[in-house]
Amino acid sequence: MTVFFGFLLMFILMLLIGRPWRERGGVYVYISAIRKMSKGDFTVMIDKPERMHGHFGELATSINDMAMELNQMEQMRQAFISNVSHEIQSPLTSIRGFARALQQDGLEEQQRQHYAGIIESESVRLSKLSDNLMKLTTLEADQQSLHPKSYRLDHQLRSTILALEPIWTEKDILMDVHLEERVQLNGDEELLSQVWMNLIANSLKFTDVGGSVSVEVKRMPEGAVVVVSDNGIGIAEEDLPHIFERFFKADKSRSRRENGSGLGLSIVKVIVDMHGGQLTARSKLGAGTTITVALPNLAAGQAGAEIDR
Repeated sequence: MTVFFGFLLMFILMLLIGRPWRERGGVYVYISAIRKMSKGDFTVMIDKPERMHGHFGELATSINDMAMELNQMEQMRQAFISNVSHEIQSPLTSIRGFARALQQDGLEEQQRQHYAGIIESESVRLSKLSDNLMKLTTLEADQQSLHPKSYRLDHQLRSTILALEPIWTEKDILMDVHLEERVQLNGDEELLSQVWMNLIANSLKFTDVGGSVSVEVKRMPEGAVVVVSDNGIGIAEEDLPHIFERFFKADKSRSRRENGSGLGLSIVKVIVDMHGGQLTARSKLGAGTTITVALPNLAAGQAGAEIDR
């Protein structure tokens, strides 16, 4: 950032060489704006840049655009810190409260076991949150390269469904599975396994007892398409565009009961973007949700595409 502002200041000074002072509109306006941004004030704006002469107007417009984008990034950073703090504080508060409860004299064994179980559950939740944050940070920083290979996508999806059998069995959920045989895909098998686990587990989580979840895979000329749908609680129309954002929870009360962190679908989106795939969602409140993942075949040794941040 310091080097950038240094070059920008040098560019301004070069533009000013040979210009009469009265045409400059006051060079201090530009220098002042840059100094404020260097100190973290990204709300600065140069008034009426269209009235400035030649390159000075373009420069003022560029500074305004840069300040606006930096301000948006700063707001995103603050929101991220706030969300992380909130998500971490919630389980820590539960752990601290029930740990104090365990210290009370005269507790019955059943109560003691109940409190200990809550502490363990909240500890697991905190551990998952930490793992997901690390995973998401690593992926978005482009520190993890893809390792594509050809493998049976239908086998991977079947294994994921079987791994989640305790959940759909306990809730008496009907698994409607339509997997084309011998669907080969060239992609990162480990990362894509995380995608299917997150999507199917999410559908099971928000489908009521006795509901149904459908998983379908179809072979395409240049890859494959996976569709995961359910008849669960669904998502409101105004929330649908935001479901892949970090920490977003469409049904906040339900999410708290289910101990969700709002990071699962964000991880899904990043991994699909890395594979150059497409991710779409359709939903209706009270009628269920359908998420479609279209993935191309990657060339052997191909690195991931630039992540859409």
